[in-house]
Amino acid sequence: MRTTNPVLNAKTFANVRQAEGTPVMTIEGTVNRAAFLLLILTATATWTWMEAFTGAPVGGYLLAGIAGGFVVGLITVFAPAIARFTAPLYAALQGLALGAISAIYEAQFHGIVIQAVALTFGVLLALLIVYRLRIIPVTERFKVGVCAATGGIALFYLVAIGLSFFGVQIGMLHQGTPIGIAFSLFVITIAALNLVLDFDFIEQGVEHGAPKQLEWYAAFGLIVTLIWLYVAILRLLSKLRSR
Repeated sequence: MRTTNPVLNAKTFANVRQAEGTPVMTIEGTVNRAAFLLLILTATATWTWMEAFTGAPVGGYLLAGIAGGFVVGLITVFAPAIARFTAPLYAALQGLALGAISAIYEAQFHGIVIQAVALTFGVLLALLIVYRLRIIPVTERFKVGVCAATGGIALFYLVAIGLSFFGVQIGMLHQGTPIGIAFSLFVITIAALNLVLDFDFIEQGVEHGAPKQLEWYAAFGLIVTLIWLYVAILRLLSKLRSR
């Protein structure tokens, strides 16, 4: 089993040994936990959103959400067994950050957030249908290709962040030029393909009888991908609106 999601990778279910009669991971259980995490994320995002539009400073929420979410996310990756405790905390922290980010974009482009949310869940539903119908064969070559593209995007962003400390800005990351729009579309495509791999990975985990506690970890991985997809769509819409 292999996936490009840094959370849901092949090592997660490797050498799993289940005692006979003990609860095992199910797709329904994973979906329920993912829905619960989304509810938490939405609640904290709404809180930050409302604070922003009442004039309260939200910079602290943004910083706490990004930094705290990163730390909790790393802990979860290295200790999947405690995901039932860390995944909800991660969702809450990321909600604080997403609420602040969304409020900033909404202040500039009215209506952009509802469009981004609708497109995110539209892509999720479409990719789920595509996966269930086996329209896209999840072959090893496909997985390697998406893995390479995901790694390339991550490296590109790391370089861009490093250059920003020296006052160098990469225009296509922020500007609504044809190249900038094409780059955003590429990022969204790769994020969406990661969803396909995540679906496949979860299904494989169910087939291999992974421990039920890993439903929390699998749900956490889906949330990570959905957050990435939402932010990528938000950036694309802002570029289109800025034109």
